[in-house]
Amino acid sequence: MEATSLTDVAKNAKARAMTNPLFPLARPMLFAIDAERAHALTIAGLAAWGRVGAPVRQDAAAFPRLATRVAGLDFANPVGLAAGVDKDGRAIRGLFALGFGAVEIGTLTPLPQPGNPRPRLFRLVEDRAVINRMGFNNGGLAAALARVRAMGDRSEVLGVNVGANKDSADRVADYAASVAAAAVIADYVTINISSPNTPGLRDLQHGAALAELLAACVAARGRTPLFLKVAPDLDSAAIDGVAQAAIEAGVDALVVGNTTVTREGLRSAAASESGGLSGAPLAALARARLGDFRKATGGAMPLIAVGGIASGAEAYARIRAGASLVQLYTGLVYEGPGLPARMLRELDGLLARDGLASVGDAVGA
Repeated sequence: MEATSLTDVAKNAKARAMTNPLFPLARPMLFAIDAERAHALTIAGLAAWGRVGAPVRQDAAAFPRLATRVAGLDFANPVGLAAGVDKDGRAIRGLFALGFGAVEIGTLTPLPQPGNPRPRLFRLVEDRAVINRMGFNNGGLAAALARVRAMGDRSEVLGVNVGANKDSADRVADYAASVAAAAVIADYVTINISSPNTPGLRDLQHGAALAELLAACVAARGRTPLFLKVAPDLDSAAIDGVAQAAIEAGVDALVVGNTTVTREGLRSAAASESGGLSGAPLAALARARLGDFRKATGGAMPLIAVGGIASGAEAYARIRAGASLVQLYTGLVYEGPGLPARMLRELDGLLARDGLASVGDAVGA
C-alpha cells in the first residue's frame, strides 16, 4: 500500500470524529473497567437501542456500488460483523443499525456453557489488540434462535456461528445437530473449528476428521449456505487439505480466519496471557493466509477475510486480494461503533477512484 500522507491522516481523523462524536468521550470510561464487563455493557446498550427502533442508523444500502452477491445471498455491502461480538443474539437490531451488511452471532453450542474462568478477555491497548480465552461461553443455541425468531421478518443477512460443547462425547454430532437447527432460521451457518480456546477443537481442521465433519454438516444444512471458519495458523499442507476438503464437500465459503496463538512483536503488558490474539497485530498474518487460501482454492470458493481490519483501505486491500466479504470485531473496540459507516464511505470512494462499478469487480483484482 502507498504511504499515507499527512493530509490523509488529517482527513481520516476528521472522519472518525464525525462518525464517532461520542466515542472519544466514552472510550476512557469503558477502558477503565474490566474488558468483559465493558463488552457486556456495550451489548446491553446496543440491545436497548435496537428495541427502541435504533432511531439513529446507518443505511447498509446507502452505497449501491457496494451491494454484492455471495453464496447465493444478497448483501447490501461487504462489511460484516464477526462472530464473538454478540454471542447470544441479544443486540442484532442495534448491530444492523451500525450499517453492517451482515451480522454473525455466536459461537453457539448445543448446550449452554459458562466458558473458561475469568479473567479471560484482555485489552492490549499499545498494540490495538485483544487476547481472549472465552471458551465458547454462551446460553445455548436454542435460546439464541428463539431470540432470532422473536425478531420477526427482516431483510438483513444474518449468520449463525456454531461450535461443539467442551465436554461433548461426539463433536461431529454436536455440529451436525446445531447446523440443522440453525439452518431453519439463519441465512447462512458457519461451523467454527478454529478457536484455540476449546481443547482439541482445531484437530478437526485436518484429514479424516475434517472430511467426516463436513459431510455431516453439509447433509444437515438443507439448502442453507454453509461456511467454514479456519485458523490463521495453518501451514501450507493444512491449507491445501482444508481447501480441497471444503470444495469436495460442497462448502459455500471459507472464513479466513480466526484468532492466532502467535505473539510476535507485542508491547502490551497482557501479551503473555494465553488465548487467541486479534486486532492490528493479526493483520499481516491474516493477509498472508487469505492469499494462501485464494491460491489453494483457485478462486473456486468465496473467501471471507477476518483479522486486523479497521479501515476501508484495509477492507479494499483484502477484497482485491481475493475476499468477497470482510468481517470486523476488534477494530470496533478501538475505533467505536461508527467504524462500519466510515468504512462504507471509504470503500465506495476507493471503488469510484479505480473506476469499478461494483465490489464484485474488485474481488481478486
